[in-house]
Amino acid sequence: MMSSSAATFRGHLVTISRCSSCCDLLFQPCFASAAFPHRSILKLQKLSSSTVRVCRPREVLCRLADTETEPESNDDKEEEAHEDDENPPSGGSLMEEEQADSRPSINDAVNKAEGGAQQGVDDEPIASGSPLPGLRPQQLDESMRIPKETIDILKDQVFGFDTFFVTSQEPYEGGVLFKGNLRGKPATSYEKITIRMQNNFGDQYKLFLLINPEDDKPVAVVVPRKTLQPETTAVPEWFAAGAFGLVTVFTLLLRNVPALQSNLLNSFDNLELLKDGIPGALMTALILGVHELGHFLVANSVGVKLGVPYFVPSWQIGSFGAITRIVNIVPKREDLLKVAGAGPLAGFSLGLILLLLGFILPPADGIGVIVDASVFHESFLAGGIAKLLLGDVLKEGTPLSVNPLVLWAWAGLLINAINSIPAGETDGGRISFAIWGRKASARFTAASIVLLGLSSLFNDVAFYWVVLIFFLQRGPIAPLSEEITDPEDKYVALGILVLLLGLLVCLPYPFPFTDETMIGF
Repeated sequence: MMSSSAATFRGHLVTISRCSSCCDLLFQPCFASAAFPHRSILKLQKLSSSTVRVCRPREVLCRLADTETEPESNDDKEEEAHEDDENPPSGGSLMEEEQADSRPSINDAVNKAEGGAQQGVDDEPIASGSPLPGLRPQQLDESMRIPKETIDILKDQVFGFDTFFVTSQEPYEGGVLFKGNLRGKPATSYEKITIRMQNNFGDQYKLFLLINPEDDKPVAVVVPRKTLQPETTAVPEWFAAGAFGLVTVFTLLLRNVPALQSNLLNSFDNLELLKDGIPGALMTALILGVHELGHFLVANSVGVKLGVPYFVPSWQIGSFGAITRIVNIVPKREDLLKVAGAGPLAGFSLGLILLLLGFILPPADGIGVIVDASVFHESFLAGGIAKLLLGDVLKEGTPLSVNPLVLWAWAGLLINAINSIPAGETDGGRISFAIWGRKASARFTAASIVLLGLSSLFNDVAFYWVVLIFFLQRGPIAPLSEEITDPEDKYVALGILVLLLGLLVCLPYPFPFTDETMIGF
């Protein structure tokens, strides 16, 4: 398995009418009141400054309100306005006296309006989980925020009618979320916008082309790359992964020595018995290794960087697989589908081959492992194959001698299957996200956790697995560079195959092992 913001920019530049004695156009940032209706709530940045300028001969109030991201040149404007107020033009006309008398009332009105706007901005809830979930933005200083001039260039020169026509913009931490109309194919538009950003800003900013969960429409998000730096850990990654790996080796050995499973403490007094579990541990570890190798090979081919795998020990089945972080940002959903599906496909393929060999080949010692036929009811896939290959030999209540390779391969298939459950950041969760999108993936995650929770009442493996998913792999999946384009049908088919195989391994075999069942089968 693999484990790998969004305040809203309300700064729409709206033209205000010309002052009668001014030749330049003034602009005023308008702050909307809409917000993403999500659980995680933040507050918008407070307005840093506001100034009032009185223009003559007609008295027009021009209010400039700038956010913290505005250039520092606004301080000069404040000083000019202050000097205008302190040094009114000479002349004792009645008009000037009336203006002087009315100025306090205008300022009072402005202060009152500003106070209301300020309070509205402070109280405005902004969702931190959409549409860029999975990111943990850093504390931003002014040098990491996108200045107003850059935003203007993005709107006027980077985006356009041929790619993404911007209709509004909203703040996202130190970045900007642009709403508008996507033109042409998403992948083509993303490539054009990225090239224009490179030409204007180099590698300073990162573009995301996503689906807004608020209205299911495309949005473009631009954030400084500095905010996307990966978090560092106090313990080196290889050291923690090595510690988990050693424990997993022990649990794999322990799982294949039934005499020690009843009392775990006895295993430390009888370490020599652990050598009896070496063949089974090696076979299960081989399936796990092929699984992880599939992830790394495909990830390397599509430009996705993976971290060190953390193998998760389990005393019930030996291991729950491995948690492998995706270090960089995945370009598109098809790439994620390839990487997430490659591991389970490789593991299932090897596991099925070994399972078939176990049923076909006789035990090396002539005895093998004695099991009750009812054990094959625990898996629809294993039970169906057993009934198909063993035929009348497989009967209810009858002891059966099987090659231990059957049990070793079955354990490997089960580890692949639980990682293929469509929940959170497991392989299955990433596959469902890549095929059907973020919303559907969230629904699959909720349903899977509920079903696993119910199954945990009867199965301890399900209990530990749902706890692991809930606390370590619940998600959300980190955003992809471009999440709009659907994967090709052939990759979708492979992803669905992985989900079906996982379901067949986990579901019980409901039919009795009788001759009539064989005929019907």
